[in-house]
Amino acid sequence: MKASDLFVKALENEGVEYIFGIPGEENLDFLNSLKNSPIKLILTRHEQGAAFMAATYGRLTGKPGVCLSTLGPGATNFVTAAAYAQLGGMPILMLTGQKPIKTSKQGRFQIVDIVDMMKPLTKYTKQIVNGNTIPPIIREAFRLAAEERPGAVHLELPEDIADEEVNAEVFQKSQVRRPIADIKSLEAATEMIQNCKKPLLLIGASANRNRTGQALTNFVEKTGIPFFNTQMGKGVIDERNDLFIGTAALSDNDYLHAAIDRADLIINVGHDVIEKPPFFMKEDGCKVIHVNYFSAEVDPVYFPQLEVVGDIASSVEALSSSVKPQKHWQLDEYMEIKKDVESHITKYFEDKRFPMLPQRMVNLIRQQMPDDGILTLDNGVYKIWFARNYKAYQPNTVLLDNALATMGAGLPSGMGAKITYPDKKVVAICGDGGFMMNSQEMETAVRLGIHLTVIILNDSSYGMIKWKQEGMGFDNYGLDFGNPDFVKYADSYGAKGYRVTSDEDFQNTLEKCLNTPGVHLMDVPVDYSLNHQILIKGLNEKK
Repeated sequence: MKASDLFVKALENEGVEYIFGIPGEENLDFLNSLKNSPIKLILTRHEQGAAFMAATYGRLTGKPGVCLSTLGPGATNFVTAAAYAQLGGMPILMLTGQKPIKTSKQGRFQIVDIVDMMKPLTKYTKQIVNGNTIPPIIREAFRLAAEERPGAVHLELPEDIADEEVNAEVFQKSQVRRPIADIKSLEAATEMIQNCKKPLLLIGASANRNRTGQALTNFVEKTGIPFFNTQMGKGVIDERNDLFIGTAALSDNDYLHAAIDRADLIINVGHDVIEKPPFFMKEDGCKVIHVNYFSAEVDPVYFPQLEVVGDIASSVEALSSSVKPQKHWQLDEYMEIKKDVESHITKYFEDKRFPMLPQRMVNLIRQQMPDDGILTLDNGVYKIWFARNYKAYQPNTVLLDNALATMGAGLPSGMGAKITYPDKKVVAICGDGGFMMNSQEMETAVRLGIHLTVIILNDSSYGMIKWKQEGMGFDNYGLDFGNPDFVKYADSYGAKGYRVTSDEDFQNTLEKCLNTPGVHLMDVPVDYSLNHQILIKGLNEKK
């Protein structure tokens, strides 16, 4: 068979369902081989959007999402999404084409060394130079992409290699079990937890895996230890749980940090330093137990005293069996702090002013979204409000990026979520700046006939940087812009646009969008005037 046929068969063998992307001349053999495959090609309008969709598929399923581009400019458009997946721990395979490598027919036209470009951004990058090596290379790429810590891998298939005749067979997938943590580390962790006075549990992004949520729920119910989470650890345990204190939406100087400052031990499950720190360690501060699939990466603000390295769910299950609630634990103070945190974050939930406060919007969206509904967030100051104020009831129902924190991912991530789970309600939350970076994918969503609601928080500026600018004492300069008529813009793609004019209008429109098939876009004026007054509060005020 042709090498391109073998390549597609190897992808089928890995269980690939979708390939997102834009083929070019150098992918035509591969495209022809894909024509009769059960794998569905999702043709997008930009390679970056395609890779964001593939990364979201990987994040939700644990299986590498796959995206495709041609050489040169198509491949370079993958760069931001490669970093997004790599830093965010999302398994993804990026496939790129290339000119013939045995002979040259166009000199150096469009040729960039994509393999070298991808080296610092991926776990594995390789040019295929012999068609018969395709099966082991694809097997290795998929293995590495999904292996903890998940991330990005890249393969380049040159045009003449794709056209080769080959006689190789696909490699069968092997079963892999994650290693279990060393018993002595578990015993040491048990001793530290039982001997401390004020233990506190932190849940990070790596805990968003199968089995881990139930294991952690059992742990907190058995021990009674309160917990908080990072932004990418939302929903691992149902945040309606009485022991949930809150989400670390800021690294310091927030209401939640009153609890962190009182802890003498933090059991840190599934967090690593790539995600924005949920707290800063100090030499004379509380001790930290690092529980993760991989060892800790030490830096000036993270230097745990004990590491429990192995399958997280197994480690937590072992600790649930060994840790006994202690009479000397002082946990009541955490519950008082929880009440204080709740009183502050809910203060404006019923404020019906217009333009809308983000706190009010969060409350209304939470009321209308089902337990398993998925929010995907772009990046902007509103992400802090959703992280802090929107309670997640199930794992991976609030998809935000607190690692690369790139703009432009909200809409394609929402599309990737809806394609992965077509029966779940999905809402993409975007600032006007981030939305316009990949707004062309509205056409893709309409063409695919998916049911998706897009909410644009419109303040005609790059609001996050404007907030930082104000907070650092600089003059307001260089961050305001104009916007298109978003209603007409949506209509031009064949979607349905709505201009929200009041609090009541927002509620009615959201209900309509969530329950009416099709692609919907809501243009919502937002009021960020209270950001400084509410978001930045000295901890001394809370003590």
